[in-house]
Amino acid sequence: MVNIEQYPPQEPFSDLATDYHSRVMCWARGIDAHDVSYGDDAYQSIAIYPPAAPSGTVLMFIHGGGWTNGYKEWNAFMAPALLAEGVILISIGYRLAPGHLFPTGLEDCMDGVAWVWRHIDQYSGDSARLFVGGHSAGGHYAALMGVRRDWQESRQLPREAIRGCLPISGVYQFGEESGLSMRPRFLGSVENDRAASPLYNIDGVPPPFFMSYGEEDFPHLIQQSQSMEHALNAAGGDVDRIELTGCNHLSASYAAGDPDQLWVTKAVNWMKLH
Repeated sequence: MVNIEQYPPQEPFSDLATDYHSRVMCWARGIDAHDVSYGDDAYQSIAIYPPAAPSGTVLMFIHGGGWTNGYKEWNAFMAPALLAEGVILISIGYRLAPGHLFPTGLEDCMDGVAWVWRHIDQYSGDSARLFVGGHSAGGHYAALMGVRRDWQESRQLPREAIRGCLPISGVYQFGEESGLSMRPRFLGSVENDRAASPLYNIDGVPPPFFMSYGEEDFPHLIQQSQSMEHALNAAGGDVDRIELTGCNHLSASYAAGDPDQLWVTKAVNWMKLH
């Protein structure tokens, strides 16, 4: 695991982010990863968590943090539960706002996926079984990569490189009807609102989606998830959606590392079936 102090400084954490950071970094102690870079910036890096008995299935997960905060190391706590099921966990880092505005972080994630597709066989992974997920802002990037079909060719990837998407408490819409109380700064120009919205960028039949959010999550994200499910189905998609009982925005993320929670069991079985 990379020492957090080695990263360039970020925006000051909110109280919410401070609590999240403390918890997940505590849970990550003693969990080792293979670190690789896919770009020159420290944030353009990937953490690979290989299981003892890999099944070939790969879950590439993208951290949240409001597009301005976060580290790929935040996802380390998910590793034990997924590795026990033979799933290779990969955490993709990306450059953050306000220093890097849309679409920089998204393109970083796309480059990270391309690196994984080319090298995952070295870790006993199957490039035909690459799933992508993320929490909050990470769920947004995962969903947008999943529904768009205009980035794979330039990276010499097949159009179906992403086998399925597993966003947790994702953001699927920006603009006046999004329900967001503030416009996220990472978007930059107002013209980016639509381009950054997964809801408005579904191109053809989307990959399968396994969507989840907390029962006590932010109301606008619950509404956005339901709208996104409807749009995916209308496009001929295969969608499963679960509400995580008793979870808020943060504990919906924590559930992804708890083998006793519904998300781990459901997500692993869903990936096996897809």
